Parts: sequence; structure tokens; C-alpha cells
Amino acid sequence: MIRVIAICLAVAIGVMPTVALAQNSGLERLARPDQITSWKAVGRVDVGNAHSCTGTLIAADLVLTAAHCLFGPGGSAHPVGSITFRAGHADGVSVADAQVARATAHQRYQPSLSGLQTALQMRYDVALLELSTPISTALAPPFAVDRPGTGDVVSVVSYARGRDAALSWQRACTVLGREQGLIAVDCDVTFGSSGAPVFDRSRGRARIVSIISGGLNDKDKTVAFGMELPQLVSDLKAQLRAGRGVIEAREAAPTARRIGAGTTDRSAGGARFLRPPGN
Repeated sequence: MIRVIAICLAVAIGVMPTVALAQNSGLERLARPDQITSWKAVGRVDVGNAHSCTGTLIAADLVLTAAHCLFGPGGSAHPVGSITFRAGHADGVSVADAQVARATAHQRYQPSLSGLQTALQMRYDVALLELSTPISTALAPPFAVDRPGTGDVVSVVSYARGRDAALSWQRACTVLGREQGLIAVDCDVTFGSSGAPVFDRSRGRARIVSIISGGLNDKDKTVAFGMELPQLVSDLKAQLRAGRGVIEAREAAPTARRIGAGTTDRSAGGARFLRPPGN
């Protein structure tokens, strides 16, 4: 597994050898209403009492997130009825909360291998959550999905372990490389950031060009991996329409936990990160 990630890392850094790296910005905590305005469609995905990830509205009733967030050890699916999407959640207050009625992971993602960070798994680590109640687009305007631009600067909005009480925004981080449907970035993400949207802000309103699947981190650097989205999202929408690989809520969802409740390990099921090879 380490060898596969090492190869991915070498590819990512080697793809753009002539591009000067951009100056990354720090994280901004988004808690006040005026700070959240542009990012209301990004929210925390609470998976029962197990863990949390990050998700984003791409339609009034559809949330884009990472596929591995839906599964536990051995590939068993978490009960869909236990999943809650909290749009723009900050310090115990959400723009809107909605339970998940149905969910589907990409058909080429293998839940039984959800603990492995192989290039193939990360490339298809995408899922759609269908909400039981749509969230008004006037309240939380969905984001469009697009292909990556040609620039080397992106932006990420995420929750993560230790900072899951409110969104964190990194205005600028660097694309290290693109290869065979994978994108490598050095954005400040960690456990709990799975599914976090990677935005291209160079063409008007921000567009989602990838989501965080996993990566490597050390004391002074992070390399996270995502995937190109348009075809994968089209596949997922077709799966929902046809009922292929769809997990449905079969019973009433339990009461959702509020921010700050429980242990600090709540987000342990989020983005999967490894120590760099050799460490």
C-alpha cells in the first residue's frame, strides 16, 4: 500500500516540473454568517455516531462526498437513515439540516477495500447522498461540477478532526499534478476532510473540480489526492435513477449528535492519511 502511494506521489510531483509552486494561504475559520455566505452549500456529513466527513450540495437534494464515508470495516454499509447533512454548520448552528434517504457509491469503487489507498480506489472514491427533504437553493445555492482548469491554484473548504465545529477555508493551495484521472494537491486537510470540495475560483463562481479522498501527511507537508469528477457524477446520477447500487434508509434515523458531543475521535472515519514512505 505504501509503495502504491509513493508511486502516486512521485507521479503527482513529476507531472508539472516546470510550474513554480503558488504561495499557499493559511486556514480561515468560517463561523459568522457573513463568512459562510459563499459556502452555505458545503456541510458536515454526520454518519450516526461513527464519524463525520465533508459534503457539498450539487443540487437541492444531492450531496457529493467520498464513497468511503459510507462504509465501515470490511465494507459493510453504515445505515443510510443515520446520516445527516448539515449545510454550513458552525458552532452548533446549521443553515439547514437534512436526513439522507438514499445513497450510492460509484459502481467501480470497492467497499471491501475501503481502507486501502490505491490509485484505483481513490479515482472512484465518490458518492452521492439523496436527501429526504431538499434544501432550498435560495438558502444554500448548489455548486456546479466542472473539469479542472489549467492553473495550479485551487481552494478547499472542509471540516476536519480538531476543527470540525466550523468550516475552514484555504483560499489558495497548489495543484502538484494530474495523472489518469487523479489530482494531487498540497492543501491543508486531514482526517474528517474526506469529500471536501476542491474549488477552481478562476472562472467566476467557484466550481468543484475534485473532492478529497485521502493522502499523506507529515509535520510540515501534506499531499492529498482527489479525482476528476464530471463523468463520475454523471455515472452516480444514472445509478440513482436506475436504482443500481443504491442504499436506502429502511428505518427512522436516530437523533443526530450535535457538534461537540461525544469523543474527539468522531471524525476518524474521514479522509484516510498515511505517514510518508520511509517514516
